[in-house]
Amino acid sequence: MKVAIVANKLAKTQVIKQTLLQKLRDNGIGVDDQHPDIVISIGGDGTLLSAFHDYQDQVDRIRFIGVHTGHLGFYTDWQANELDDLVVSLLSDNDQAVTYPLLEVKVQFADTAKCREYLALNESALKKLSATLVTDVYIGGEFFERFRGDGLCVSTPTGSTAYNKSLGGAVVHPDLDVMQVAEISSLNNLVFRTLGSPMIISPNDTVKFIPEQETEFLLTVDAMTLPQKKIAQISYRVSKHRIRFAKYRHNDFWDRVQESFIGSKR
Repeated sequence: MKVAIVANKLAKTQVIKQTLLQKLRDNGIGVDDQHPDIVISIGGDGTLLSAFHDYQDQVDRIRFIGVHTGHLGFYTDWQANELDDLVVSLLSDNDQAVTYPLLEVKVQFADTAKCREYLALNESALKKLSATLVTDVYIGGEFFERFRGDGLCVSTPTGSTAYNKSLGGAVVHPDLDVMQVAEISSLNNLVFRTLGSPMIISPNDTVKFIPEQETEFLLTVDAMTLPQKKIAQISYRVSKHRIRFAKYRHNDFWDRVQESFIGSKR
């Protein structure tokens, strides 16, 4: 087994990283940042997102483990004081994994015929910074609506608890291979009209945005902000790839939701 470690730059986290590296060496577990079998993220959900994007080209063969140094996150199962238990789990690894859906994002910029492709673990959002976003929305190749508002967010099931939730979107269990489209402050009046509700989209369908070409847009994929260029179109679908987490003690999804948003159980 070969392991890579991705950690945030906080001094506390760097100490934990060095401690874990030493424990791995002491137990004969190899460290390989280029082609690991397992990637251990130390920090929070943001660090895990960074780790995913660092290794997304190897996502079909890598498993991830999250060690949290603050509040419990949706992708972080281990605490910093459990490193010895984590090493024991690595030594007794049996290749078990739990998998979550990913979002495929294809962007066609107006100044090139080449399409840029991305994977999102949480979500992708299209916005305009200083004016109303106007974009045609297609579902399954058919025109659905002309959207006017601040923006649109397309999320994965695990990402449904992130930005999507703050927009009033539904929390979706990751056993469902779907994506969700949520509006960001849509304009709805006697002149302009949108559905006004989040939409759960089948894995068999593609969602496409074709925005008006008057100005540049802000497009995000997870924590990444793409260059502000004129966009010809963006298409979204549930990816054929999935993220894999080592299933040593992977917490139940609804336990994560309950603990994060409601509090401790009675």
